[in-house]
Amino acid sequence: QVQLVESGGGLVQAGGSLRLSCAASGRTFSSYSMGWFRQAPGKEREFVAAISWNGGPTYNVDSVKGRFTISRDNAKNTVYLQMNSLKPEDTAVYYCAADTNWGQILSGKCDYWGQGTQVTVSS
Repeated sequence: QVQLVESGGGLVQAGGSLRLSCAASGRTFSSYSMGWFRQAPGKEREFVAAISWNGGPTYNVDSVKGRFTISRDNAKNTVYLQMNSLKPEDTAVYYCAADTNWGQILSGKCDYWGQGTQVTVSS
């Protein structure tokens, strides 16, 4: 079992930055690939970024490449999403997810999900 708790969301102006954190419980965090997803109002949840169990490889959706960076610290059982140059269209609830299968992470069919953290980018 893995429990995930996101934090770090908030209100930021366009062009600003936020760093999201996802703290995981359990002693097997380092066994899991991790992903970040987001869901904007009225839209389906979409994949944002993923990182493998050992910190590499990583994968970002095209819309955030060059702006968002996913990383992890297995000693702290935490995965991060550094978000720079934020745009109003990045406004969404951001979720982290965990799965031992890399393909499940990329497809969004993950075993474990956090409760989400709201990110709002004003223009």
